[in-house]
Amino acid sequence: MSLLPSSYVQRFLLEKLDIRGAVVRLDDVWKAMQSGRNYPAPVARLLGEMTAIAAVITGNLKQSGRLTFQVQGHGPVRLLVVDCNAELNMRGYAKAEGEILGDTLGELVGDGRLQLSLDIPGMDQPYQSLVPLEGDSIASVFSHYLAQSEQQPAELWLACDESATSALFVQRLPGADARDADGWSRIVQLAQTVRADELLSLSPQVLLGRLFAEEDVRVYPARPVTHHWPPEPEKIATMLQGLGETEVRAVLAEQGEVLVHDELSNHTYRFDEDDVDAIFRPPTLH
Repeated sequence: MSLLPSSYVQRFLLEKLDIRGAVVRLDDVWKAMQSGRNYPAPVARLLGEMTAIAAVITGNLKQSGRLTFQVQGHGPVRLLVVDCNAELNMRGYAKAEGEILGDTLGELVGDGRLQLSLDIPGMDQPYQSLVPLEGDSIASVFSHYLAQSEQQPAELWLACDESATSALFVQRLPGADARDADGWSRIVQLAQTVRADELLSLSPQVLLGRLFAEEDVRVYPARPVTHHWPPEPEKIATMLQGLGETEVRAVLAEQGEVLVHDELSNHTYRFDEDDVDAIFRPPTLH
């Protein structure tokens, strides 16, 4: 048996039932995404759950593309963003304001909406889907979204702590009822017995063997998930050029430096007067 990466998506198929699924475990990726953020525990849990779901959905994409997930609301948690490319390289952040008193989705986000953007190479514009939040948890919101968008029922079970975030996903495929009329309800009932500590500690083979001991489960090779977004000062310099020299120098004069923070990748860029001069210096002609 090959060793699993520290963070992964492992897809599986219940062959005789036409039910697909995935197990996600994000360890080093989840720790890296929290580094230096100091999120309150309920906010971190919401972001972690959404990160695990983003890995599930991106790992199941038929097309090669980049998915961006946003949950926006009017509660203390104003924004949750997770971005994942076709190679399962992830990043994300949460924006919260004021005192965090509750821990449910309704208490933290309030009324809001879910936006998914899929950017496929060659497309003029990303595909976007915008729907209201329907459900009392991140899992139920995305289960409802998947069932509506793919016209097939789907269920999610999530677990998250400071060290890891994990997901179990199952979805009925077209024609499943013809294979076994009770198969879907049986699998959902079995999956509902999963405990958070099992999701966060057991390998997919052990977990699936415990949950679906009487079923034929085909497990596909695990795909590694990463968080590798090195600083890109040239990109930020280009952005500042787009703002214009007058505006950038006004900020420099007022603040003594130009400070730019990239929330998604969690990098801070500082530009002093010499840096700004270099950005706007006319190119040398040879």
